[in-house]
Amino acid sequence: MLGLPSRAGASDSQALPLWPGMPPGGGGPSGPVRVSSRGAWSNIALPSLQLYRPDKPNGAAMLVAAGGGYKRIEMGSEAHPAAAWLAARGVTAFVLAYRLPEEGWKAGPLAPLQDAQRAMRLIRAGATGYGIDPGRLGVLGFSAGGHLLGLASARSAFKAYPGVDEADTQSARPDNAALIYPIITLEPPYDHTSTRRVLIGRHPSAGESAEWSVQTHVRKDCPPMFLAQAQDDPVSNPANTAIMAQTCQAAGVPVELMRLASGGHGFGMGRPGTPTAAWPDHYEAWLRQRGMLG
Repeated sequence: MLGLPSRAGASDSQALPLWPGMPPGGGGPSGPVRVSSRGAWSNIALPSLQLYRPDKPNGAAMLVAAGGGYKRIEMGSEAHPAAAWLAARGVTAFVLAYRLPEEGWKAGPLAPLQDAQRAMRLIRAGATGYGIDPGRLGVLGFSAGGHLLGLASARSAFKAYPGVDEADTQSARPDNAALIYPIITLEPPYDHTSTRRVLIGRHPSAGESAEWSVQTHVRKDCPPMFLAQAQDDPVSNPANTAIMAQTCQAAGVPVELMRLASGGHGFGMGRPGTPTAAWPDHYEAWLRQRGMLG
């Protein structure tokens, strides 16, 4: 078992480092994580996982990644509430603190994808000790975290880094994926996002824009997808989820797209009294259909 103590329904005070030494390529910041007044993390010197262990685990597990435009990670408003919601339903949740490319990592835009792939492999390598089924491991990503886990889903066979230990013999492919108000495409005219600027700069080539878009990598072996987004999202154009849904359908990948009448961006697990409060119930039903609950 990978040593990561936890308490039910709460993030653990200790984190599991993703890498046995320096992450691929080296570089990066130093010092402790910086936490904003709203609970957003930056200065990620140690990419890691936090564990939310349910009181009554059902054997399913989920890797959770918050957004923040690859400039910060919205742990307080997205990742931690999502992990607690999953744990309350018996799903063992792992919250990903991934490297931010602008913080000096030599791997650049590859750094977050390396972390996501490594996290999937570490979770599967420790499945017996965590009491989880390695064939019931999904991902849940928000905004730029949706972009990251969308890439991890669509590009699971891509070797983002050289293997470092036995854990890297495990599969990095999720068994299902939920992307909530995600950034999907970095191609014009939907490329006015922090995700595009941080990953590939202000004036990328057409090839770079396609390479770092999610939809260009979707094939029939991509895991089933659940997508949710508000029609009035001012950050991620609603075309993002429409493009992803259409691409999945064309590739024969099961996909469900939930359109919310309003709610903007960054609503996490939903805001009470708004249309965004409805999506977790639909997601719960979808997870049940996928054998992740009950």
